[in-house]
Amino acid sequence: MTTFDQATRATRADATTYDVRLDDGYAAAGRLNGGYLLAVLARAAVDASPFEHPISTAAQFLRSPAPGPATVRVEPLRAGRSTAMVRATLVQDGAAHVEALITNATLTTGAEPDWSAEPPRMPPPAECAALPAPKPESGMTLSARLDLLFDPDTIGWRHGAASGRPETRAWFRMVEPVEPDPYVLALAVDSMPPVVYSAGFRGWAPTVELTWHLRALPAPGPLLLAATGRLVSDGRFDEDVEVWDAKGRLVAQSRQLALLGRVAPPERSRRP
Repeated sequence: MTTFDQATRATRADATTYDVRLDDGYAAAGRLNGGYLLAVLARAAVDASPFEHPISTAAQFLRSPAPGPATVRVEPLRAGRSTAMVRATLVQDGAAHVEALITNATLTTGAEPDWSAEPPRMPPPAECAALPAPKPESGMTLSARLDLLFDPDTIGWRHGAASGRPETRAWFRMVEPVEPDPYVLALAVDSMPPVVYSAGFRGWAPTVELTWHLRALPAPGPLLLAATGRLVSDGRFDEDVEVWDAKGRLVAQSRQLALLGRVAPPERSRRP
């Protein structure tokens, strides 16, 4: 069992409850990563379902849980011949922290799409760049678990040269030898810095709602992540992420609504 498997493990306590232990190695800015929390919820929801894969998840983030013991309450809502829906709630100290509706199904290994968009253009890994290791006091423990190599055009904000467009692209691998699976994809869709960094904003950007879809079982190898935003307004922004596997197949999609960490300078252009 890998350390990621251990960190996301959900152990059945009774028919509607799973015990989990939230791992402090998956934090960003001192708070547990939303994609990591969804992987934990998905483990419990799949175990409580007759199907093998979490194909659609819609989650509301009510408050930030702390590392340590917690429970997942599951409520089966519907089970049909091809899908089953489960409500999964992450509970800690008697309070709900994340509420998710998860639809499960069983996907076909190696299935080829009937039609697909093309993956985005991306420099090869040798021409991409890693972000500097965060300072220990930053609370960015997640960075040590991931091997992210970014398209240099999308991380100009590091040097005060933000592109002005909310977009980020990166190659993704886990540092430990873990091949991608549905739970790794749940982490991947929320693994990059907030897309608004490239538009000139900075600071922690807490997720309000995140929906993601598992579209296919990923092939072994690195993943390509491509994130874009459409609107930054009234202290909130959206972020869409596509995940492409090593065979160039679209394997996951997500959209989230998040809060801005800090308002951009007022002279910044409002449009690309």
